[in-house]
Amino acid sequence: MKVLGILLIVLVVLAVLYFLMIMPRMLHKPDTAPFKEWLYAHRGLHDNATDAPENSMAAFRKAVDAGFGIELDIQLTKDRIPVVFHDFTLKRVCGGEGKICDYTYEELQQFHLCESTEKIPKFEDVLKMVDGKVPLIVEFKIERTDLSLCPIADKILRAYKGMYCMESFNPLGVWWYRKNHPELVRGQLSDAFLKEGEYVGVLYFILQNLLLNFVTKPDFVAYNHHYPEILSRKLCRGLYHNTAAAWTIKSQQELDEARKHFDIFIFDSFVPEARK
Repeated sequence: MKVLGILLIVLVVLAVLYFLMIMPRMLHKPDTAPFKEWLYAHRGLHDNATDAPENSMAAFRKAVDAGFGIELDIQLTKDRIPVVFHDFTLKRVCGGEGKICDYTYEELQQFHLCESTEKIPKFEDVLKMVDGKVPLIVEFKIERTDLSLCPIADKILRAYKGMYCMESFNPLGVWWYRKNHPELVRGQLSDAFLKEGEYVGVLYFILQNLLLNFVTKPDFVAYNHHYPEILSRKLCRGLYHNTAAAWTIKSQQELDEARKHFDIFIFDSFVPEARK
């Protein structure tokens, strides 16, 4: 009986620790309700086989004209200029060698996005064009522990008058915003990394199960919509009433299904029947 008692105590302690670890921001929370009123075009309203490829000015204009919010990705060039681009490397979208951070902004202008004449845009230019007409979900592309993007992009964003929030797969970026710009809505991106099979190890177990929420205290969790059953994600929304964002939805059927489990919706490869 003594052994069973000790085991029970250990299980209770572990359960309490688990619930504390996944707990998002509970106090002094900013209002996420305005973000729920929009649907978000993933990397703009894009088609990589057209003249409006992903993360291009053309794709962002199309999203604004259609009345959709925009999800976009930012990272730094070699000369510390924030640009809008998803992959760390140029290969897939531009057919080039190396990473974004290997080139200055001017050097990057030699490349075209996919099959178009579009170039990699400056983040500031995208903000000027959007001009607050639609809300933005800004994903910070942070590799390993290099947080240099955060203060540079944050300075630009603080001068922007439109509605926006930030998110990142890297908890260090979300943590940076908790410490340095706590009033901004911040989101933790995640995925069922172990189920997807591309990643393995303790780190991805921690990230998949949102076990660093106690450090980052996100206002929303953005999760791969194919895995709504992940327990930590469900508890964040159901128990802690944390806003849940779904990425990346690729059909009206997927959107209709995701509405059962999520509050914010990022779409790609189709145009939803409604804008909200």
